[in-house]
Amino acid sequence: MKVKNLIILALLLVLSTGIHAQSSGKHRIIVLTDITNEPDDAQSLIRFLTYAHMWDVEGLVATTSIWLHNQIGDQRIYEILEAYGKVHSNLIKHEPGYPTQEFLKSVVKKGGTKYGMNGVGEGEDSEGSEWIISMLKKPDPRPVWVLLWGGSNTLAQALWKIDQTMPRAERDHLISKLRVYAISDQDNAAPWIRQTFPNLFYIVSPGFQEGNERGYRHATWIGISGERWYDFPSGADTTIVSNQWIKENIHAMGGPLGAQYEYTEYIMESDSPSFLHLVENGLGVSERPDYGSWGGRYELYIPHYRKFFHQPETRPIWTNIEDMVIVDGVSYISDQATIWRWREAIQNDFAARIQWATKSYADANHPPVAKLAHDNVLTVRSGQNVHFDASPSSDPDGDQLNFHWFMYLEPGTWSLQRDMMTVDGRSFILNIEGHKKPVASFTAPKVSRPEEIHIILEVTDSGTPALTRYQRVILNVLP
Repeated sequence: MKVKNLIILALLLVLSTGIHAQSSGKHRIIVLTDITNEPDDAQSLIRFLTYAHMWDVEGLVATTSIWLHNQIGDQRIYEILEAYGKVHSNLIKHEPGYPTQEFLKSVVKKGGTKYGMNGVGEGEDSEGSEWIISMLKKPDPRPVWVLLWGGSNTLAQALWKIDQTMPRAERDHLISKLRVYAISDQDNAAPWIRQTFPNLFYIVSPGFQEGNERGYRHATWIGISGERWYDFPSGADTTIVSNQWIKENIHAMGGPLGAQYEYTEYIMESDSPSFLHLVENGLGVSERPDYGSWGGRYELYIPHYRKFFHQPETRPIWTNIEDMVIVDGVSYISDQATIWRWREAIQNDFAARIQWATKSYADANHPPVAKLAHDNVLTVRSGQNVHFDASPSSDPDGDQLNFHWFMYLEPGTWSLQRDMMTVDGRSFILNIEGHKKPVASFTAPKVSRPEEIHIILEVTDSGTPALTRYQRVILNVLP
């Protein structure tokens, strides 16, 4: 046990770079998708494109999966990009930096057409696997995020070739640049990747075997919309992930791009948490999944074997952990709650962005700017009064701003006792005075050792739909 703890600690020290750790510039992203398997991948791709100005999109790769064994659906990616091209000139009126249709088509690649490990090894290179290698070899120090919406064997083939053909130092350097966020294990190549490359940064709810669908019920990403299918306790609003919501907010408001958004068959946008984790909204820190974001919250450990795993995990991975959210006086504790707690803000954000495809700047809503008058990391003593100041916050549309300060209990180290809990709506406010004002204060608790407390500022505008942005304040409380 002590050896395992030392390994986890060492990995945390390597991966943790603090709240200001976002690399300079945009995130580099490659998406691997089993699109055409069901509507969810197409749904997620459309939402992904409405955020594309935030990132350097370096690949859209069609792959197989457990649901799509011997074919790939790259033609569907091109169809959606055609629709995107029709609204691109309107999107850039709202935010600069949206990539052109022509550029995005240039990074659409075909992955292998075999299933799982049958497509990994000598002679199994594909356009997609070669493209991943070429992106990793670019002289760019930024990490490459590979988002697995389907099977992982195209990534596995790239890693196999790197391992087989490159000197150890170059191999290790390229693998150190990789960051993977997988929507479960949709083929048997995923556990091979994790075992073969134990230092690879990997976020996943592991497992899932064909015929054993209950494995999905235990996945964090289900919190995006999947409670009705997997019957987990949730206090989330289900009306805003319904087909009626799609009709009213996406089809009716999104022009040619919104028209490509298919109605949900099973789970709405099950792949979206992988990139919601990377949305620059002031909440998430990409290399600290344990901090929590719109993409959920994860901690680094070796999970216990479950029957729906492909095989036992042998190394720490970023995987499921629970949040507690209180709704109407009822406490919900689950890994899915780490996502659905943000659902209203997530859906409002998409509803506003799809309108950018058709509306003028003056007629659309844009997110507020949450800004602090002080550092995001503060060191205080037990019993000290701390002042928070978000008065520099603003709104590009001139909307009125609503402020909400609360404690995000789970990411920190300090344990809040039940008799100390003070709840406002769904949030713990404890003793935050002025928690609905731009300037608030907080009395640091008495501690016997250094503790870390996370305070979240939500700034929500009065536009339609109302949009939210965040700042995170980390308090280091000393005795």
